[in-house]
Amino acid sequence: MMFACNQRSVIAFFKTPLCISLLQQTFPMLMGLFAIMGSQLVDSAFVGQLGAEPLAVMGFTIPIYQVVVGVQVGLGIATTASISNALGGNKSLYAKYLGTLILILGAMVITLLCVSLWVYQESIASFLGADAALFPMLRDYWLPWLMSCWFGAFLYFGYSICRSHGDNALSGKIMVITSVLNLGLDPLFIFTLDMGIAGAAWATCLSFLIGCFIIFRVIIKKKQITSITDIKQAKGAVASISRIAFPATLSQFLPPISAILVTMVIANYDDYAVGAWGLANRIEYMSIILILALTMALPPMIGKLKGMNKLFEIVSLVKTAVILVILFQFLLAVVLLVTSSPVASLLAKQTDIASLLTSYLWFVPISYGALGVCMICVSACNAMGQSKFALLISMLRLFACYLPLIWLGSEMYGVMGIFIGATLGNFLSGVVGWAMFVKQHKALVKS
Repeated sequence: MMFACNQRSVIAFFKTPLCISLLQQTFPMLMGLFAIMGSQLVDSAFVGQLGAEPLAVMGFTIPIYQVVVGVQVGLGIATTASISNALGGNKSLYAKYLGTLILILGAMVITLLCVSLWVYQESIASFLGADAALFPMLRDYWLPWLMSCWFGAFLYFGYSICRSHGDNALSGKIMVITSVLNLGLDPLFIFTLDMGIAGAAWATCLSFLIGCFIIFRVIIKKKQITSITDIKQAKGAVASISRIAFPATLSQFLPPISAILVTMVIANYDDYAVGAWGLANRIEYMSIILILALTMALPPMIGKLKGMNKLFEIVSLVKTAVILVILFQFLLAVVLLVTSSPVASLLAKQTDIASLLTSYLWFVPISYGALGVCMICVSACNAMGQSKFALLISMLRLFACYLPLIWLGSEMYGVMGIFIGATLGNFLSGVVGWAMFVKQHKALVKS
């Protein structure tokens, strides 16, 4: 009887207008992210056929790419929060100013970053541990790769402008289009034209260029950007964007730092533990894809509500997202628990790695829902224009909840303790994130 009652409550929740609206905004982002992940996986598979050196060159670009992505995501967060807030307050001209300014600022920052990376590429590669023998191949790869980063950043700014105006469907479609184009162009450039690893970068570059053409054609047609005529207002807009962008960008660099520190703890054991943790991270990234999609769909909705001064509806929206995440992640955790042994055996040939991965799947996935709660609260604070507070939540999640419990678990129970610590850290992060979001929302209402 109780099960039937709970089942009816869940069905009723999914039928609520708020949940339906949230799912409609989230679904295109979900499909887009799936397409991007699939494209990156196949891209790596193509390069893997070229041999160990091309894979090594690609491997050395990953931490640098995280820096570029961190900058563009920080600017994108500022774009979404600022424009959606302006639209909610019926400041349509100001919203267009913001769209134009983010493109100008983005061009300056990304161009400076990419040029600096090109000039100091050998020094950077050496610092990361690359052998000098890889430098010629690195040089051939980094020119088109940095160009793809530049076009990719502009494409992301276009996504942010579209999402700010409530057009998540267009962003999702272009994500799929560019991913399919990349998959089709990869073998042509890499093998048919015999361009090797550089061909993979040129394929991505051309795909992003086509994506930019499509999205900015729509943005210009819908007049979502305009020429700057009021310099004073433009200066105020730049200051507004910067207040959000700097802490938001800084927060993007925290997870890589955390990952490095956890890897250092794991490395104290053996290669099996490191291998199992690496596979676990891939599973986690795929498992939280709904959370990632929600963190992209929520900000424009929250920004508009803030602009309309409907502050109490923000809590209702965030609660809906939290319930959605908890339900989905709980179901996924049950699936991973039941299938833990076959999944681990499929991903790992070595018995020791498969055994550790199975243990991970028994513990950690149940806490993904709590991790999602924290990530949603960070996204909501950014959307409310409270990026410094969002940064604080991110710092507490990683450096007060997650990392200390992993270290403590490692000291007490070894590798199993790391899994237990990660689980408890995620749960604690969810509690802390929600409590701080509620506190900040109350302060916003009172102000």
